[in-house]
Amino acid sequence: MLAILLLGGCTSRDKPALSAQQITPPELLNTKEIDAATRERFAYALRGDVDEEALPDALNKQPDNVNAAIPLARALLARKCPDRALEVLDNVLLAAPSDLRILNAKGVVLDHEGRHHEAQALYRQALAMAPGNPMLTNNLKLSLALDEKDKAGSASLQPLSDSPNESVQ
Repeated sequence: MLAILLLGGCTSRDKPALSAQQITPPELLNTKEIDAATRERFAYALRGDVDEEALPDALNKQPDNVNAAIPLARALLARKCPDRALEVLDNVLLAAPSDLRILNAKGVVLDHEGRHHEAQALYRQALAMAPGNPMLTNNLKLSLALDEKDKAGSASLQPLSDSPNESVQ
């Protein structure tokens, strides 16, 4: 149960994670302090001590076992295996396509990987089923803010000149 809560966006013991607490849009979207540590909070939110060998067996026996899929995805992400984590979550989504926890978990993994547009689509899909869900609302807002931060960061890496023949000195 605790593992689900951590992935579900509740605050963690010693690091801030995706939060189920209501954050007003201006408070989140005007934040200039979103940094690389935010990605670590995503990983922390998905982290957990689990028996990774038993979880795939549980999923083989019961493909819609959300309680096995989320800790397994969390462990895989902690081991830096995001593609495998997404595969696990996708398989459970086939069996339980409307489970909000799995949609949220997949969104968190996608955000962790910088795939914010895909994550936002999942959060919106889940919000269509559960309008006003604070966990999904806050994760969507965080994803939008991270996307803006990433765009601002990549814009600063652009050359100073529009002309390909001019070199910057």
